[in-house]
Amino acid sequence: MSNVFVFNTTDLNHEVPEPGYYPATITSVRIRTSYQGNQMLHVVFMLQDVPEGYQRVSDYFVLEGASSSGVATARRRLVRLCRACGLEPYIGDEIPVKSLRHSQLQVRIVHDQYQGEVRLKVVAYRLLAPGQSSNSL
Repeated sequence: MSNVFVFNTTDLNHEVPEPGYYPATITSVRIRTSYQGNQMLHVVFMLQDVPEGYQRVSDYFVLEGASSSGVATARRRLVRLCRACGLEPYIGDEIPVKSLRHSQLQVRIVHDQYQGEVRLKVVAYRLLAPGQSSNSL
């Protein structure tokens, strides 16, 4: 057995997916604590129809501790995510952490610069189009 590893063609490909909507499956939903000590919801999406290495993208929803406008914005985005997953939240409902996992939807990604590197950022959600499927895990 050799201990020599070599680069493959796909390792050197820097093709970042174009901004737009992509079919996705939610693979993980967890309540976490941010670096500032605030509770947040961490959602991981598995994107379909993108180059290898770009399939997983995360989104975060700060639920407390940020500015009141920041928390309000995160909660509005969370409602839009729930609706894109076919859920209809009502006042007083618990945030459906377990129900979101394995949901299929479309997510809109854009390019975001971070430390000089292009990364994918989720900016919107919508129902999966009729007849369109997302690879379940």
